[in-house]
Order: sequence, then C-alpha cells, then structure tokens
Amino acid sequence: MTPEIALLTLSAAVIALIHTVLGPDHYLPFIAMAKARDWSLQTTIRVTLACGIGHLIGSVILGLVGISLGTQLSSLEWLEGVRGGLAAWLLIGFGLMYMAWGLRLAYRNRPHSHWHTHAGSVHRHEHSHHGHHVHVHESGKSSFAPWVIFIIFILGPCEPLIPLLMYPAAQESLLGVLLVTIVFGLITVATMTAVVAIAYLGLNTLRLNRFERFNHAVAGCAILVCGLGVAVLGI
Repeated sequence: MTPEIALLTLSAAVIALIHTVLGPDHYLPFIAMAKARDWSLQTTIRVTLACGIGHLIGSVILGLVGISLGTQLSSLEWLEGVRGGLAAWLLIGFGLMYMAWGLRLAYRNRPHSHWHTHAGSVHRHEHSHHGHHVHVHESGKSSFAPWVIFIIFILGPCEPLIPLLMYPAAQESLLGVLLVTIVFGLITVATMTAVVAIAYLGLNTLRLNRFERFNHAVAGCAILVCGLGVAVLGI
C-alpha cells in the first residue's frame, strides 16, 4: 500500500464518520419511523442497513463506471447533484404526505367521551382508540413506508465519495479505489446503524402516552425537515 492510498483510506474513514453524523437524513427518518410504527430493534436495524447499503451502491457504481470510461469528474458531479436534488424532493413529498396522514390519524384517534347509565346512575367514560387497534393496521412487515425510504436512499448520492476519494484513489490503482470505497461504505453504514440503535434504545425509555397518537405526524415532520435540510441547506 502506497502512502497516498494509506492517507486516502484514513481520510475515507474520517469523512464517512463526519458526513454521516452531520447529515441527519442518514438516521433521523429511521428513528422517527421506528418510534411511530412500533418497530422492534431488529427490524429497525435491518431497514437501516438495507437503506445504508442502497445509499452507497448508486454512487459506487457510478464512480466505477466513470473511472473505467474515463468520464470527466465534472460530469459525474453534475449527475450526483441531480440525484441528490431528486432524493431531497422525494423526501419532502413523502414527509408531507406522511405528516398529513399522521395528523388525520391523530384526529380520528383523539380522546372522546361516552355516557353510560348503570342502575339509575349516569357517568362519563373517556377513552381513545389509540393503542387498541391502530398498530394492527399501521405497522408490520407489509408496510410500504420502508420501501419508500429504501427507494429514496438508493436515489440519494454519497456526495464526498466520488470527488474526494474514488477519483484520487484511481490515480494510484484499482486496488486503492476498492479499498477507500469499502472503508467509506463500512464506516458510513456502521455509523448510521449505531446512531439509530442508540436513539432507539433511548426513546424506548420514554412513555408519552398522551402524545403517542401524534407519532406518525412527528415522523412525517422529521422526514420533511430532513428533505428540506438537504434541498435548501445541502446538509
């Protein structure tokens, strides 16, 4: 291994860690969806891993094809920018729709009262349907939501991978390209999974029963904010 490749490999690890931690779109959607849809930790990690790998595949394939064909870096950066914009607006659209659906669901399951008469006495009983049958219909393996997030993550590029790592490594050797790509991918997916798992365990200690009917709306809002952050702020 040349000193240049060793330095690029170390840079790949550091860039992947910082890029993932500073990009809430890498973990916030999974945390919010897991809480809203009552996913187990295993399901949450499985969805995060799948989306993280999908997030990397597109950029890796594009970078390898570009390097093999001798494509100009500016052309690949333009294409990655288009992909990034598309993914951001898809996140915004999905977040808006999911938030609207969550607010509608919260309204339908708001606490309400029933009057009952027993042995000549009248009393009021207040309850909500949240927790009785909501999750039967809204969660589970048949949900389309993880697939939507997965598709969006496949479309979303890993912005630093091609210009900062793959192209410089290609000036040295193909082995160098593969090495920095693998390190970048492993650190990115591992960081995503670690952040999501830690947040999941932390949120599981919170019990906000009165507000749990808003979980889906909050999840939609979180996804919307992530999309806006990518589209407007470029994070």
